[in-house]
Amino acid sequence: MSEATRETLALNMGPQHPSTHGVLRLVLELEGETIRRCTPVVGYLHTGIEKEMETRTYHQNITLVDRVEYVASYLEEMAYCLSVERLFGIEPPPRARVIRILLCELNRIASHLIYLGSAALDLNVSSAFMYCFADRERFLDLSEMVSGQRMMPGYFRIGGVAADLPEEFVPAARRWLDEVPRRVDEYERLLNDNLIWRERTEGVAVLSREEAIARCATGPVLRASGVAHDVRKLLPYGGYDEFAFDVPVRAEGDAYARYRVRLEEMRQSRRIAVQALDRLPDGPVITSDRKIALPPRAELARSMEAVIHQFKLVSEGMHPPAGDSYVPTESARGEKGYYIVSDGSNRPARVHVRAPSFYNLQTLPAMVEGRPLADVVVAVASIDIILGDVDR
Repeated sequence: MSEATRETLALNMGPQHPSTHGVLRLVLELEGETIRRCTPVVGYLHTGIEKEMETRTYHQNITLVDRVEYVASYLEEMAYCLSVERLFGIEPPPRARVIRILLCELNRIASHLIYLGSAALDLNVSSAFMYCFADRERFLDLSEMVSGQRMMPGYFRIGGVAADLPEEFVPAARRWLDEVPRRVDEYERLLNDNLIWRERTEGVAVLSREEAIARCATGPVLRASGVAHDVRKLLPYGGYDEFAFDVPVRAEGDAYARYRVRLEEMRQSRRIAVQALDRLPDGPVITSDRKIALPPRAELARSMEAVIHQFKLVSEGMHPPAGDSYVPTESARGEKGYYIVSDGSNRPARVHVRAPSFYNLQTLPAMVEGRPLADVVVAVASIDIILGDVDR
């Protein structure tokens, strides 16, 4: 084709498009079917949560953080509560620490099921979608059992958790975890030998190790490009140093490698959760510091001091020392952390979320430029972004 007849076409993919996994707009510059340039345009789901958190007390903000990476709310609450606890210089009791890890790993399995089901549906493997969502229902039942909410539970507290596990939770969790290995094996049998799945994911949406590092990717996207970076191993938090697990890594850097990493992570999360159930200690589930935690309800009838603490915490909130804190954690999508600045008042002066979906989205142009238009669907599904995590 001569220069006189050569031209490119600008195509908007989204913000409302069935394959973009949320309100994401991609501006694609096409030469025929080949993508010459890909520009993600974000902001269509902007909620202003970071700014809203400056107008709420530290405890009230737990409701807001649930709505950032909303399919992995327990992991979100963990990141926020750890940063606030670092401001106060406190540690939750041992039982609360184990309960937190247990729920985070159950939630990680459920989050990866969302990825697997929706990614398979994008490639018209609808049976996997239905199986994954049926399995995820088991986790939602467990979440409702422990917190009263299927999504956005608001269960973690600064200094612990809101209430102890109900009596029926542990046997129900064990029953689900006993089924997870068999179900993951079934997903592998369903997809590993599926000709459509293999041809549409192997060698597609390739991200090199160097590009992944340069673009600040974390989580399964980074590990599928050959970098064994997992915050739970490198910078253990919340008690993860007491648990045995492996970090799955692949070197290919394509959509198929990201799929294999996430399936193995489901097995490792199950391994951690079983250890948590086996070693669940007795004891309180929230700190005894009455400047941070509400007093037990039974004390309110006989202690004026308890009533005063209750009134102060509910009406005014807690006052951490002036300073700032950040605790990196490993969410289902990568490094998640809350940078919190305290001026000594009952509300944070500034909050910034280190959101892995926002950084992982930056890898998309490297995956699709020079590739056919049809590969965009595969690439977007393989990085598993949550738009609430991107825009905030």
